Amino acid sequence: MKKISMFACLGLIALMAAKTAAAHHSAAMFDRDKQVTLTGTIVQFEWTNPHSWIQVDVPNESGGTDRWSVECNSPNNLVRMGWKSTSLKPGDKVTILIHPLRNGDKGGSFLSVTLPDGSVLTDPAYRAAPKY
Repeated sequence: MKKISMFACLGLIALMAAKTAAAHHSAAMFDRDKQVTLTGTIVQFEWTNPHSWIQVDVPNESGGTDRWSVECNSPNNLVRMGWKSTSLKPGDKVTILIHPLRNGDKGGSFLSVTLPDGSVLTDPAYRAAPKY
């Protein structure tokens, strides 16, 4: 009986871990039917796992700036697409294309960035979701 209980507990733990992993990779918070173009100044590029982040200040209509947080792929995947940890530096003037957050907060899922020299970095893994 103890052996069965132990296997049941291990099975339950495995199911809980799988559910957590699936939830982590959900893109439901992003509106993949919309694209927003942000033109602003890099504040910080966080080269971190499991996702890199871009913090960018974007001018708003009232003369101030809004801080946008843009989620990118992992450094491992970005390197494969030609990125470096130094690809974006504070003060860089860039244009970023994102899928915005559904709730209207200032953030989104990265699609591409146009750097100050005109070159473009993309992330094909974050392309538009397929239509069913």
